[in-house]
Order: sequence, then structure tokens, then C-alpha cells
Amino acid sequence: MGLREKRARHKEDFRLEILNSARELFIDDGYEKFSMRKLAEKIDYSPTTIYHYFKNKDDLLFAICEDFFDQFFAQLTRFRSVSRDPVETLRLALLYLIEFGLKSPDQYVVILLSKHSAYGTRDEFVQKESMARNTYFAFKDMVGDCIKAGRLKEIDEDVISCSFAAVSHGLVMMNLCRPTFVRDNINQIAHALVDAVLRGYRK
Repeated sequence: MGLREKRARHKEDFRLEILNSARELFIDDGYEKFSMRKLAEKIDYSPTTIYHYFKNKDDLLFAICEDFFDQFFAQLTRFRSVSRDPVETLRLALLYLIEFGLKSPDQYVVILLSKHSAYGTRDEFVQKESMARNTYFAFKDMVGDCIKAGRLKEIDEDVISCSFAAVSHGLVMMNLCRPTFVRDNINQIAHALVDAVLRGYRK
């Protein structure tokens, strides 16, 4: 590995260190109390050094969100490559999102519940390139595949996609707010809920 490659590797490693520490700080303090000064103290570097990589906390949060959606997009791609049944592919995607929220509730809150405008308005979100947008379009395409195959009702793909997201979000929020109500049979509830909402949209 040459000097240039070593420098690039060091830069990327340090960027990941910043992101991982920022994620922990967002989880511990929340968006409102997060500050670049606290992050600098946490990683034992000056704020100026961090600003070479990220311009502010919104930029950091955007990168953290994009990291998750990059992984989610990869999973959607994998599901579509291994399953020939479009409804089963959609089912796997919904269960994956719920499973992430149940297993990593703190990260789920940071990524999907923070009070920020990392992706702007809906129009800005749709127009601006991002992994979140790509993931949403991939999920929407999965819904479209089901409709084209005659497996789901011919309803607007955005409506169905948002409905599925709301159902998944609802179960994760119930687990966050009232964990004792669902803890013992949460996986069974997740599967029953996904199967029920899919049946509701079937032709």
C-alpha cells in the first residue's frame, strides 16, 4: 500500500470513528442536545478537525442516516435477487425494517425520529440524490412488481408504500413505548401484522 493509499485509508477510518462516536452521542443526548463541541471532547480532537469532514450536526446526522439506508438498500437488492415471489420479497423487506427497529431501537430513534430536516421537504427528498431516496424507490418498485403481477390491488404505489411503512413504524413504536405489552411474543406479532396488511391489499 502506497503513501497515498495509506492516507486515504486513514482519512476514511477517522471519518468512521467520527460517525460512530456521533451516533452514540445522538443516542445518548438526542438531536437537540448534540453539539460538535461534545463530539470533539468524546473523540479527543478539536472541533476544527471534525469540521474538515462534516460541516455541522445535520451533516453528521445525514451521513448516519445514509449509512443505514445504504444497508437497507443492499438488503432490498438481495431479497429481490433470491425470491421469485414479489409478495414474499415485499414481506421480507417489511420484516427486515421491523427487526431493525426492534433490535436497535436507539438507532431507529436517531435515524427515523430525530427532529431534523436532513432530507428537506418531500419534494426535495424525491429530487435530491440520496440512499434514502434510492431505498424508497426500490421499495416502491417492489410494491409495483406485486401490482404488475396481479398480486396486489391497483392502488397508487405511494399510498401502499406509505401504509406499509406506517404499519411497521407502529409496531416498533409500541415496543418502544409499551415494551411489556408485546415483549414476549413480539416476533409472532410482527409476522402476523405483516401478513395481515399484505392480505388487506391483495386482489
